Amino acid sequence: MLAGWTLVAQALERVNLRNGFSVDCARREAVDAGRVRLFTSADGANFIDIPASEIAGVETLPDPPPAKPAPAVPASAAGLDIPTLLHQAGSRHNIDVELLASVVHAESDFNSHAVSRAGARGLMQLMPGTAAELGVGDAFAPDENIAGGAAYLDALLTRYHDDLALALAAYNAGPAAVDRYRGIPPYRETRAYVARVMNEFKRRKHALVAAAQRGSSPASR
Repeated sequence: MLAGWTLVAQALERVNLRNGFSVDCARREAVDAGRVRLFTSADGANFIDIPASEIAGVETLPDPPPAKPAPAVPASAAGLDIPTLLHQAGSRHNIDVELLASVVHAESDFNSHAVSRAGARGLMQLMPGTAAELGVGDAFAPDENIAGGAAYLDALLTRYHDDLALALAAYNAGPAAVDRYRGIPPYRETRAYVARVMNEFKRRKHALVAAAQRGSSPASR
């Protein structure tokens, strides 16, 4: 899921939503009386449709400063090639590899031995019960952890119809919380987590665009 989800390097407007999040777009237009189409690329190839009632306001954005290359994904952890594992998992589940890298960055900062206070383990911080359901035998093994985490994120994206914010909120707080509140739960940690992952994803996508314009490749490739 979400392999084609892109963020523009130079958005002209920021559409603020009532759920507390925003979408940067090159332009927008009414689809019908109840929906607005937000074009996330200047050529109009990429867009999303949202209910007009969800828009809280619109602001004009200045041109951003030149993007810096995103931090490199560590070449290896426990002797395994992390970028390759991310690419493999992304291809298997049709998830943008930069999104997976952004989740790993937020969850563990690429520490394959990370353990949270709640007991989540490894690169994508899988709880023991979730890991078992996903068939992950060793959550500290990068290949198993990334494969399991990507499969879980894929399932959440499917469940929430490719709504990235909801999928990330469910990854952090659990689907039950998202379903109970019918949206992103009002937990400070979860809201900060969703924003952190989406901002990192945006930064990585911007870096790819900048690298392409320079005719070079970012360090994470």
